[in-house]
Amino acid sequence: MKNFHAWFKKRRIGVLMGGPSAEREISLKTGRAIHQSLRRQGYAVIPIDAGTDLPAQLKRARINFAYIALHGPGGEDGVVQGLLDWLKIPYTGSGVLASSMAMDKTVSKRIFAAAGLPIARGFDIERRVFLQNEKKYWKQAKKIGFPVVVKPATQGSAIGVSIVKTRKDWALALKTGFKYDDVLLIEKYLDGVEITVGILGHHVLPIIEILPVAGAFYDFKSKYAPGGSRHILPARISPSQAKKSAVLSLAACRALGTRGVARVDLIVDKKQGPTLLEVNTIPGMTQTSLLPDAARAAGIDFDALVLRIAEASIAG
Repeated sequence: MKNFHAWFKKRRIGVLMGGPSAEREISLKTGRAIHQSLRRQGYAVIPIDAGTDLPAQLKRARINFAYIALHGPGGEDGVVQGLLDWLKIPYTGSGVLASSMAMDKTVSKRIFAAAGLPIARGFDIERRVFLQNEKKYWKQAKKIGFPVVVKPATQGSAIGVSIVKTRKDWALALKTGFKYDDVLLIEKYLDGVEITVGILGHHVLPIIEILPVAGAFYDFKSKYAPGGSRHILPARISPSQAKKSAVLSLAACRALGTRGVARVDLIVDKKQGPTLLEVNTIPGMTQTSLLPDAARAAGIDFDALVLRIAEASIAG
């Protein structure tokens, strides 16, 4: 869009944050950081804690642009995006379809597989059929080979995720996962360097290597506790692996149809090289978040990043 900044200055911006998901507290941190940035830069901005009365809140606040800072189900999965489309309020990030496909790991894996992109071996389990087929799924997991990772299909921030090495771990992991979702994704544990690739518009940001220090893997505590992980820039991977990771990340975003901003998580597996894990359509913007770190490495400070995300979202 030509003259984006002049257009944006005329907007009454609502920062949608909080919400009812398990990631509420992280969303509030992301939303407050964005709200403070926009206010600092002189924009007309209103913080909105997205509850069940969100349509009424939007009407009362008279906003005409939504900056979405919601994480997890209800905010990152196309639900709020559909509401905003219905109300004809433009917003940051991906649209309904891309948001919903990216949020559901079982769906996005099928999309990646259809596009010929490298993914971990795995399968999914529905709660409604699990009890009748428990032995079958255990055999499938053994066939993949341990360890395996158990993930709720539609949660983020590693909520409900477990690494399974034994039958005892398996039962506990399923019980934990089903607390958060009716569908679980079971994947082969990949041994390698965990990296994340920020996508801003159609541009790849510097690749970050994630090194958890507080846990065995990049779990919720490692993500958000100060000192819970190290973000290593540049990632300690070869130039060819970095190039392939960037190409894969862009291809994953194209396959899903994301827009504006995304963060793609991968493992550079020792055997099969860069392998896709998932695409996050509303990356965290907290003090420990990865996307702002990657942007800074590209010479983009936090305030500039907040505006660049909005501009890229409108540009499509």
